[in-house]
Amino acid sequence: MQRPAVILSHTDILAPGASAALTRAALGSTRPALHGHDFFEMAWVQNGRVRHHLPEGREDLVEGDVIFAAPGHLHGLQGRGDDALLVSVTLHPDLIADLGRRHPALAGRLFWAEAATPQRLMRDSHQIAELNRAALRLERGRRDALGAEAFLLPLLCGLADETAPLPNGAPDWLARACAASRKPEVFHDGASGFARVAGKAHPHVSRSMRRFLDMSPSDWVNMQRMDYAARRLTGSADSLAEIAAECGVPNLSHFHKLFRVAHGETPQRFRRARQRDVVQPG
Repeated sequence: MQRPAVILSHTDILAPGASAALTRAALGSTRPALHGHDFFEMAWVQNGRVRHHLPEGREDLVEGDVIFAAPGHLHGLQGRGDDALLVSVTLHPDLIADLGRRHPALAGRLFWAEAATPQRLMRDSHQIAELNRAALRLERGRRDALGAEAFLLPLLCGLADETAPLPNGAPDWLARACAASRKPEVFHDGASGFARVAGKAHPHVSRSMRRFLDMSPSDWVNMQRMDYAARRLTGSADSLAEIAAECGVPNLSHFHKLFRVAHGETPQRFRRARQRDVVQPG
């Protein structure tokens, strides 16, 4: 008979007035009972391998895997070997609720995703090193809402850029490709760059884009190009030709046409209104 899940409370973990607590734990190899909690938990594998038990199965986590568990999620963590080390951050439910209210861009992502199990993301070696530095600052610094937000917001901002919310039923590869295509090294190559990061054949990518987003890969890529161009126009003194080339649209006539469609005015007018006039109005 399966043991009932243990439900942890933030009042037993967080100090009075604290919004976050950080724990580093060496995981034992005994299969654990599932547990839940009334708080939000962000955890990542620091070393070794971890088996993540869920109500409907299990998954293996390796170094760089990060999970985002919300109240109502049941899970258990088991070490696979003698060197399994996990870092866990307990986050007050009021903190996460407040962040969601203040930042609509987080809707449907990470802690705010409507999912029955914890969300999982993979960080590369540079990203996990950055996460560990942020965790060290949290560990040594303040644990109130200000300190917790200082830890979370840079991370969430970056992750939100990497996880594009799509309609229900959209495949994970499409969400990852949409997020990756915001980078210049991808959108510079147009629809072929999108298909490359999707890892799928171009016809399949096109059909999926039409089904879930009602646009072509080229339409999506051009949106990312013109968003990038707008930021470059206001944030630099580089010429239109240089910016257009960075976007992968070296034909200036075509660049002007795409920009007018996206922003309703010429690149030159856009730049004047949002660059010089900000610091020298009138």
